Amino acid sequence: MSTLSLNKLSEKLLLAVKMQKDTFVIREQLQNFNLNELQKNLDIDDKKKAFWINIYNAYFQIIRKEQQVKKPDIYRKKLFSLAQQQFSLDDVEHGILRKYRYKYSLGFFANIFTKRLIKKLAVGALDYRIHFALNCGAKSCPPIAFYNVEKIDFQLNLATQSFLESESEFNDEQKVVHTTALFQWFLADFGGMSGIKSIYKNLLNKDVSDYKIKYKEYSWEEDLDKFA
Repeated sequence: MSTLSLNKLSEKLLLAVKMQKDTFVIREQLQNFNLNELQKNLDIDDKKKAFWINIYNAYFQIIRKEQQVKKPDIYRKKLFSLAQQQFSLDDVEHGILRKYRYKYSLGFFANIFTKRLIKKLAVGALDYRIHFALNCGAKSCPPIAFYNVEKIDFQLNLATQSFLESESEFNDEQKVVHTTALFQWFLADFGGMSGIKSIYKNLLNKDVSDYKIKYKEYSWEEDLDKFA
């Protein structure tokens, strides 16, 4: 199968989830890839990011709705299969897309127990923007979009800008910005506090260099089918 068909299959799966259509045939196709094909086809980070973001967002919805699995098991258990291998959502997020960061280290430390398979599939460089593309079925999560290899950079910028515009509250008198708790949970992914402030400057054209950063409470109220 071609690179294009592999990435397109991830989009097709997510579209079927959105349209509430049966996903069995598409999942079988993804399962029937062999591991070498998967690695060979997803050979650059843009392809990996587009593919695995779509896969994560599709399978979260599938597992939650069809298998009725709740957190924390929905993240940590290996509940879906690709290329004849079993994966968990944590494998995708923290292993592949975050380049095997330890989940509870704020992004500062690698997970020394990461399986060899996950290391082989992981991105070459962590892209903080993935945090504004992954949807975990909660009210405070970013909305689900369809990520395409050719447009991935533009799409991730747009997702980041849109999410931060909706989640940020600026008090210019007191020099305070209230923002998403995602920044707090994955601090090192964003380059620390100075990195967060640079993101506001570069993507929202907002200078918060002398502002205090405060984090909003994250709403875990379930909100499935939150498509952009």
